[in-house]
Amino acid sequence: MHAATLTSPRLQRVLRLLKDGQPHTTRDIVRRAHVMAVNACVAELRQHGAVIDCEARIVNGSRRFYYTMLEGPKDA
Repeated sequence: MHAATLTSPRLQRVLRLLKDGQPHTTRDIVRRAHVMAVNACVAELRQHGAVIDCEARIVNGSRRFYYTMLEGPKDA
């Protein structure tokens, strides 16, 4: 995978949101960081050394994915 640089506005928006260390749903990230491919953004941040947990939970009968950044990227 060729990850974008951490100066990418797209990755910066996702990083800014996840920096709080709280779980965020895919939908929350899409809406608040204005990105569509959340899993790709997370994979790119991981390429830069970020530790991001992804947990699937059943909420009201639907599966939702929650992303939590445990450690920021090493390049930042």
